[in-house]
Amino acid sequence: MNSELKYCNKDSVNILTALLVAHGVRYAVVCPGSRNAPISHNLVVCPDVECHSVTDERSAGFYALGMAQAVGGPVAVCVTSGTALLNLMPAVAEAFYQRVPLVVISADRPLEWIDQLDGQTLPQGDALGRFVRKAVTLPEDDRWHCNRLVNEALHATRLHGGGPVHINVPLSEPLYEFAVEALPEERTIFLATSRCDRRLLSECAGQFVQSRRPMIVVGQTSRDDLLAEDFRGIGQCAVVLNEALSIGCGGCHFDEVLAQGDVDDRLLPDFVLVMGGVLVSKHLKHFLRQLPADVPVWAVSEDGQVRDTFQHLCGVIEGHPADVLDDLNTLAGHKQLASSEAFVSRWEQVLSRADEAIDSYDPPYSQMAAVRMLEAAVDELDDAVTYYGNSSAVRLANVYADHYVFCHRGVSGIEGTVSSAAGFSLATDECVFCVVGDLSFFYDANALWNRELRQNLRILLLNNGGGGIFEKFDGLKQSPARERFVMACHHTSAEGLCQSYGVRYRAARNMDELETGIDWLTDDCEDGSPLLLEVFTNSAEDSRAWQEHFSLTP
Repeated sequence: MNSELKYCNKDSVNILTALLVAHGVRYAVVCPGSRNAPISHNLVVCPDVECHSVTDERSAGFYALGMAQAVGGPVAVCVTSGTALLNLMPAVAEAFYQRVPLVVISADRPLEWIDQLDGQTLPQGDALGRFVRKAVTLPEDDRWHCNRLVNEALHATRLHGGGPVHINVPLSEPLYEFAVEALPEERTIFLATSRCDRRLLSECAGQFVQSRRPMIVVGQTSRDDLLAEDFRGIGQCAVVLNEALSIGCGGCHFDEVLAQGDVDDRLLPDFVLVMGGVLVSKHLKHFLRQLPADVPVWAVSEDGQVRDTFQHLCGVIEGHPADVLDDLNTLAGHKQLASSEAFVSRWEQVLSRADEAIDSYDPPYSQMAAVRMLEAAVDELDDAVTYYGNSSAVRLANVYADHYVFCHRGVSGIEGTVSSAAGFSLATDECVFCVVGDLSFFYDANALWNRELRQNLRILLLNNGGGGIFEKFDGLKQSPARERFVMACHHTSAEGLCQSYGVRYRAARNMDELETGIDWLTDDCEDGSPLLLEVFTNSAEDSRAWQEHFSLTP
């Protein structure tokens, strides 16, 4: 590039320009304006983009649409802030219904000035409504977030049939500084769809075959989406980490391994394939976010959306996880097991030691003891499912459940667990065990105000008088808001509610009462009413048992 033709000084604009090129945008229609001057400048000086000037935005949108139809790929149209964007609506609507990959780029005023009677300002982020496949507003000061959003938007031009997208770019003054020598080397998140030439699928497969430390991470899935046998072949040459919310055989105890802090570098993967939804473990998220930048992380996604949980994503494979596993299982037959045998063996050893520590730890009377006892009893039943609440409850499930666990981890809220478990019980003859904390239970107590309740619903209510998970945050202990406003400490019991709603009730306040209570809760009785066992514990003792559990894990 000519030394006089430098890029603008705006990080978000330079990231956007670099990724437009990386995703194959070779043409741009540029409309005049002040706020979009940094974007217009970059597009003009970039040798990989051919620019065309059109003054009327209404016409510019259709110019870009026609060019996109001619080249069979995405074309950008760039406008300034204010009503300039609204003038693109007719062309965008036409592109939407024809599935033409139009990339609308609008400059915007800083967000704090919207609706403050400043010039050329209006809410632009969703101005094109349902006529775009994706609309994003770029941050000015967060490079990872900006990179991810641009990748997401450009993917959407061809996802599910393709169509127009909108990238809104707020820009603060000064606008007219052009001193950056070259565009940044930006991470490009690639998308492999069923419509592609399989080059990206082959690239992912090749990286898997060549890796010496491959890892597969499985987040939450539906109960029958993935089964343990789906991993039988690939599990010999790759480490598979999952929680109790997937696969159907319980989770492996990687959380206990990673909680020890300094993790052996030999446990670090050099290739990661992610599938499924949300993970409970914060330790695993932190562990994988610390990976070197050159470690490829691929995600399998049925809808093709970018979910960059570990901040290292390099590609998305659109497809069902089981189908992708079939392909990898085929490749596993050709993979030299010796190349990854040491890595798999090392993980097996540390996970085995964690299992042994969990089996040997006999927790004192606490929520941990209650869940351990319940899960041991459930293992003896032929037809049973468990529905866990969020926060402490699901974390205890990951320690003790040897089967698939239902939980509201989509957004991890406290509401609705009892209602969903009750609804589940109406549609099955299996025993449905709902394990829930006190705040979640009382929040959703109206679930029991229902004449449809069946006797196959069994509730284990863990009542330690508030949000006990907050007990572990030492810094919070200094706040006067801790007990009343954060933990919502209380002295409420479910006994009266159960009496009102016809639910059989029993309480436990020590280990003997807990043992008889669990026997009662898991008994195959003929009475038509559901059962509830309320286990009263002390939040400090619950926290202490949890800490002892992790301290004993080697």
